[in-house]
Amino acid sequence: MSICLSRDELAELCRTSRKAGQIAFLRLNGIRHYLDAYGWPVVTRAAIGIPQESDAAPAPRWRPNKCASVR
Repeated sequence: MSICLSRDELAELCRTSRKAGQIAFLRLNGIRHYLDAYGWPVVTRAAIGIPQESDAAPAPRWRPNKCASVR
């Protein structure tokens, strides 16, 4: 899974395959994006709330090490 939406996913989100229409949709809805070298909008998955694979795994729970106490 890529960190950014593919062009197909972006077209599905914006309901248009035209880059001008996609840019207008993203601006109108306040979705953070940037333009690549060819003028196409690029949207990260985090900008629209799709969790990354690394975000899905819970952090390990902290447990005290009782036998390493200093006297």
